Amino acid sequence: MRLTEAGARFLEHGQRLLLDLQAAEEAALGAHGVPRGMLRVTAPMLFGRLYVTPILGAFLDLYPEVTCQTLFLDRSVNLMDEGLDVAVRIGVLPDSTLTAIRVGTVRWVTFAAPSYLEKFGAPEHPRDLAGHRLIQSVSVSEAREWTYAEAGDELRIKIEPRLRMNTNDAIVALAARGWGVSRLLSYQIAPDVRRGRLHPVLEDYELPGIPIHVVHREGRMTSPKVRACVDFLVDRLRAEPAIR
Repeated sequence: MRLTEAGARFLEHGQRLLLDLQAAEEAALGAHGVPRGMLRVTAPMLFGRLYVTPILGAFLDLYPEVTCQTLFLDRSVNLMDEGLDVAVRIGVLPDSTLTAIRVGTVRWVTFAAPSYLEKFGAPEHPRDLAGHRLIQSVSVSEAREWTYAEAGDELRIKIEPRLRMNTNDAIVALAARGWGVSRLLSYQIAPDVRRGRLHPVLEDYELPGIPIHVVHREGRMTSPKVRACVDFLVDRLRAEPAIR
């Protein structure tokens, strides 16, 4: 059995009414009421683990009457359908009724360990990648090409990866051991770059930055817990060097 199109619309409207009712009840406590209750937050998996998790820990320390549940997934989820309050989204946002606050950017970075670069040398141009051991993230794309920028134009480079992996954590760990060259978003390798375990290459050919937003459902009345969480996430993420 499945909902008809009319049933799906009815469900969406009913969920919105219930959320508006909850917001009205919370607003009745006062515009500056104490944040309390369950807060549901979603973010990309590795971004959530590296950056959102410690921020939420500090947020819960500050607001003892708030509890939190996270949904870290490498796909975009519908806030209404999943009953989520706040999302961190990476990429250009489609038009919607959601409220989005930009907090920074990330970029695609090609990288390797210093030990690999010392042994095999660093590529000077994206075409030089043909002579290197490449690790491709299939969680990002199945296409066997990496895209760069040259003289204002897009430059697509066909790659022949020796290894294709579906988890970015594993790629970072293997590359840090000096096995090969890979390409991920800058925030995914920032901790290892700071420690000197990984080193960016081909920086002159990087694409423009990709925006990061904190997103929440727009409404006439935003609950104290959501308002406080959004403000807290925005302030902390804008101060994070890895996503400036």
